[in-house]
Amino acid sequence: MSMPFYAKSEANQGYIKNMEVVGFSDLNGINAFQMALYKTGDKYYMYCGSFKGAGVNILDVTDPSRPQVVGCVWVSDPEVYFAQSTPKIQVADDKLIVALGGGVPFLHGIKVGDPADDGLQIYDLKEDPVHPRLLSHWHTGLPNGMGVHRFAYNGGKYVYMPAECPGFVGFIVRILDISDPCNPVEAGRWWKPEQFKDGMLEGTYPVGHAAEKDWPMCHACTLSADRPNELYLGYFGGGGIILDISDPTRPKLISQLMVQPPFAGKLCGARCHTYLPLTGRNFAVLTNEGERFPFFTKENIAASAHPGAQPMNNLHMIDVSDPKDPVLVAEFPYPEVPEGFPYRNFNDCGIGAQGPFGPHNVHEPMGKPWLQDDPNLIYNCYFHAGLRVFDVSDPYYIKEIAYFIPPNPEKLLFQIPVPGPMIATTEDVVVDDRGYIYIDTWHDGMYILRLNRDK
Repeated sequence: MSMPFYAKSEANQGYIKNMEVVGFSDLNGINAFQMALYKTGDKYYMYCGSFKGAGVNILDVTDPSRPQVVGCVWVSDPEVYFAQSTPKIQVADDKLIVALGGGVPFLHGIKVGDPADDGLQIYDLKEDPVHPRLLSHWHTGLPNGMGVHRFAYNGGKYVYMPAECPGFVGFIVRILDISDPCNPVEAGRWWKPEQFKDGMLEGTYPVGHAAEKDWPMCHACTLSADRPNELYLGYFGGGGIILDISDPTRPKLISQLMVQPPFAGKLCGARCHTYLPLTGRNFAVLTNEGERFPFFTKENIAASAHPGAQPMNNLHMIDVSDPKDPVLVAEFPYPEVPEGFPYRNFNDCGIGAQGPFGPHNVHEPMGKPWLQDDPNLIYNCYFHAGLRVFDVSDPYYIKEIAYFIPPNPEKLLFQIPVPGPMIATTEDVVVDDRGYIYIDTWHDGMYILRLNRDK
């Protein structure tokens, strides 16, 4: 039996159920993080933010079986800003918007304060989507910091973003008016009281990525096509937050739902990662982020500040029929372990001790017409459990219907210490209006898949 075209070797083929791999791109050796799709005429382009680096890869994915790298946007000089990351991007209204910031030390092998540009860059795509024209660069006011993270833009006047801000701890919500995209101006902001640090004594608030994980700060903003006056926030240690943005200059708290404890904590990533409202339904999905196992060993977990059993990280179904009273009503099932998988489960998975297993990014339609917006399907890149597809048509009886775990990477795309297992790690997922599913990986390019619904 012949090996699939995407396999690394006979012993390194990955695992797949109810899906088929249509295409693959190594992205010319440039790693990818968040992706954003753009459709113009009959052409489809995918823009790939970088996990570490100053470039945004551009792929022509009109023929998903033959994705082609056709360009790259360099947001800064990589020789000067060697700690640059372009982690998050959005496309709407013929604009490409790129978040800029510094990398994370343990993920990217840099130090806090290393040179990295910050803020947002806005590009025009209408004239030439392969060679976007820079319109403006908005700065957070804190150079060489974390900049801007997982922000939301579905067209129109406002960009909603987790961003650093002078006088505050971590990311707060900053709302940018881009009605004149050449001259963006801040229109509003919102934060948790604990984040306001002016007047605090030195040492009374946490500093640094690890310390801030249990501190309330915004991680991700999400919009819904049919809830224009609500902004959904994954707020790290602050749970899932819904804001009233009927007046974006004065956002107001509607509700806050805490799931930590018992979920999340210790060595995992964002305690509350994403809060995704489902279009046309009175439900939202709330997620806790796991973490990448290649950074862990039994010994360094035992020697860490958070040894022992690690809390469960999961996807949760939330009833938001009354956004003032969100209620957790169901849990997503544990990802199926494939037959022949070398580990009993995903909690150990080569470490030799329980690691901070859990999900990462979900597909976020946010009202964009070239993206699939099926409120009965949830697509999630589950780190080393691969891409998982869930049927949520019955919100109380959620079923996993398909998965794809890619082959393990055979080399690193950037040099960082990796003491743990070199296992496949999926990062972000986008689904287009044709049903093609795009996933990128930690160190191994982009895979394009289709779901086999008849199986």
